[in-house]
Amino acid sequence: MTLPAISAVAFCPHPPLLLPGIAAGAEIETESLRFACDQAVGRLIETRPSQVVIIGADGPPVSLRSFAPGLADPDQRKLPLSLLVGEWLLSRQPQRPPSTYLPIGPDGETITPWLDLAAPTALLVMGDGSARRSVKSPGYLDERAQPFDDAVVDALAHPVRGALANLDLTLAAELLVAGAAAWVATAKLVGVDWRAEVLYADAPYGVMYVVATWLPA
Repeated sequence: MTLPAISAVAFCPHPPLLLPGIAAGAEIETESLRFACDQAVGRLIETRPSQVVIIGADGPPVSLRSFAPGLADPDQRKLPLSLLVGEWLLSRQPQRPPSTYLPIGPDGETITPWLDLAAPTALLVMGDGSARRSVKSPGYLDERAQPFDDAVVDALAHPVRGALANLDLTLAAELLVAGAAAWVATAKLVGVDWRAEVLYADAPYGVMYVVATWLPA
């Protein structure tokens, strides 16, 4: 099988609060995160890939209306949360190539095989950092969470080191890191020769969100 030729990679988180219809009352807090995600996906599209593969953790299928019953959702599609939010981010671009999905298991391995296609492909990689950053976090405070997240941010900013492929998935599970498996799978696939930039890195609700791009060096 011939793996796709990767033209660019964008990393975004997948909290439902990214969607304006769900973020009622939190628009100001989520505006900068949403802007960074739009910027990252826009850079992805600017490389003119033939397709975008959305990569994210596998899970039960959900719809946008699962989070906001009154939200306009003409497609009413159901996907794992990571892939659903990725598809929504991609839909905000004025021009977009076709998209496919690649769910990732907790071991960092793909659930479905790669397409046998050599056309230029961009990757939109969806994943949150630790949900144990503060006492108000979904998983309460764990002192190991910040050092883990800091290491992820550094790995995203410096892909030449290859550290992202070697994340401790056992520790990540303990820290409720929703993006670790997708990050590991991506880093093992695409190598390290990229020009990287971190556009956002913060934990506004006790959950770490990172937005970054890897573009051709």
